[in-house]
Amino acid sequence: MRNVAIVFHSGYGHTAAIANAVAEGAARVAGVTVNLIPVDRIGEYWNFLEEKTDAIIFGTPTYMGSASAQFKSFMDASSNVWGKWRDKLAAGFTVSASQSGDKLATLQQLAIFAAQHQMLWVSLGLMPGNNSTKGAADDLNRLGSFLGAMAQANADQGAEGVTESDKQTARTLGERVAVAATRWART
Repeated sequence: MRNVAIVFHSGYGHTAAIANAVAEGAARVAGVTVNLIPVDRIGEYWNFLEEKTDAIIFGTPTYMGSASAQFKSFMDASSNVWGKWRDKLAAGFTVSASQSGDKLATLQQLAIFAAQHQMLWVSLGLMPGNNSTKGAADDLNRLGSFLGAMAQANADQGAEGVTESDKQTARTLGERVAVAATRWART
């Protein structure tokens, strides 16, 4: 049995909707258990993340071109377990209100964070959608990310504003990480 943890912060419900979609995708893979961990409850899970997980998927809204302060607080607190996530798989996702919203900067921040913990990053693994005359806003990976899953949700809507295509892209990321976890044997 492999354990995939999804550690996330959600300020307005958008990132929680994407976290749930990532969990749905990971749960599609036989032999994988999925754990959703909001950062405001991280104190209960440090040992679990160290001892029981094979992969950790990080999720945060992009606020002002960066991870949210609450997620950054988790990142800073993780220095207490520095080196203990070595060779675990990692991946990430983010949401902003704008089409760009500088989400790439947040995914890069998450990838560097994982590298500092000596983790192995799993990319999204999808070609970009909605980038030709035959494309559409409901394509998978409609925002064209390679590093992780990106989603866009209107600032004046709650979780219902997250598009189905962004949720499906997130499910694809979750499934990809879970499949990788079943292949990757840590020593």
